[in-house]
Amino acid sequence: MLGEPAALAPEPGKAQLIGEVSLAAEAFGVRRGMRLGEALARCPRLALLPPDPVGVADAWEVALERVEGIGAAVEPIRPGLACFDAAGLLRLHGRLEGVLDAARAALRAKTGGAGPALVARLGAGPTRFLAVAAASRARPRRPEIVAGAEELAREPVALLELRDETAALAAPLERLGIATLGELAALPRAAVADRFGPGGLLAHDLARGFDAPLRPRLPGERLEETLELPESGSGEQLERALGMLIDRLLARRERRGRTLRSVVISARLVEGGTWRVRVVFREALADAGRMRLALSGHLLKLPAPAEALRLAAERFGPPHATSRALFDDNLAQRRGRLREAVRQARAAAGPDAALRVLEVDPGSRVPERRAVLAPFEVELS
Repeated sequence: MLGEPAALAPEPGKAQLIGEVSLAAEAFGVRRGMRLGEALARCPRLALLPPDPVGVADAWEVALERVEGIGAAVEPIRPGLACFDAAGLLRLHGRLEGVLDAARAALRAKTGGAGPALVARLGAGPTRFLAVAAASRARPRRPEIVAGAEELAREPVALLELRDETAALAAPLERLGIATLGELAALPRAAVADRFGPGGLLAHDLARGFDAPLRPRLPGERLEETLELPESGSGEQLERALGMLIDRLLARRERRGRTLRSVVISARLVEGGTWRVRVVFREALADAGRMRLALSGHLLKLPAPAEALRLAAERFGPPHATSRALFDDNLAQRRGRLREAVRQARAAAGPDAALRVLEVDPGSRVPERRAVLAPFEVELS
């Protein structure tokens, strides 16, 4: 844990909003998502740490895997914030406090080079929002447990900033004189909907203790390829390196013929720091050419030359249609594909492109009379 006021600096080219902050910075009223000028005005000695998106993503993946190691189905909300349902773990760990202790011990454990010990603030509640609000009040060695929304009735509406969908409503509510979650929950639902729309309805539900169910991720294998560049890479050199990474990733046996739905491109920059971007394809792909066209444009966003490039598969799609065996389908589907292949071959090379051998006189001593070539036709029956 950082003992001094510190926060992640804004990423270059993006909004001047700070990232995660240390506990010492929170004591000065500095919060994640605050504008840089306001944060420095509240804490002039705030230390700004350069963003490292690749390092953050790697460390966050280690943290998620450690929590999943205790049997939890985790829903990652953003790097540094995740939720899981403790109900299925009560028989394994005895009680709710035991589940929280197991999660804290898993994060703090140093196992086989899987990253350093991690310190987290843990909270529990009947809904996702209440649990996150409880964690915001907790301390590393003292988890917070909230039984219901009534326990947070006196808490400020600034807690709505913990949820991305309602973060923009905290300031307008405070200007209208609605300072606590209890006051928000007491408002007529129709009036909140008329003034704030769907976001206001969601905030009203959160203040009353209602929330959507968790959507845990499906743990999967990590599939990635890294290429060290001999010189600072840029331009055509980066495109060639990207093409090599795509070919290597598609050739991995672990892919098992599956398409790729989304990938992550990251780079280690020559001047220090890292760069990372997530790309979701319009449709699941397994074609190297189409993937190269979709990904090459993102290399132009690199803020500096790179000394290493990484490509990782984030989400898989269904198996590629052309990777199936010819005899996986029924007879009609096989003959349909075969008929289409014959048509395309004749369109490209003429009518004699697809012929079959037809026996005429198998007993003849003259080889030319035993069989002839005839046009190939696919019968439906």
